Amino acid sequence: MSAVALDLWVDEWAREANCAGQDPESLFVRGKAQHAAKAVCKTCPVLAQCLAEALDSRTEAGVWGGMTERERRALLRKRPDITSWKSALRAGMASQAR
Repeated sequence: MSAVALDLWVDEWAREANCAGQDPESLFVRGKAQHAAKAVCKTCPVLAQCLAEALDSRTEAGVWGGMTERERRALLRKRPDITSWKSALRAGMASQAR
């Protein structure tokens, strides 16, 4: 029996995000408030899509995909070889679904 590959990626992800009904300003905070903003992301069904959007567009401010701007900058420095975070994270999701 062959396994069916599931594509769990959602291109129209914003409406499905945990933060969709919240004040957007709650995600553009500094210091300790970032912990609360990141907590919203922990169980988000579209966390990877959100993160890919921020990394691919080099979004400077706010918490996106469970990462602060500082964390995203560090990841981009660590992995300059990745030209499309959407492709990389989508492939990672597909391999985990198998």
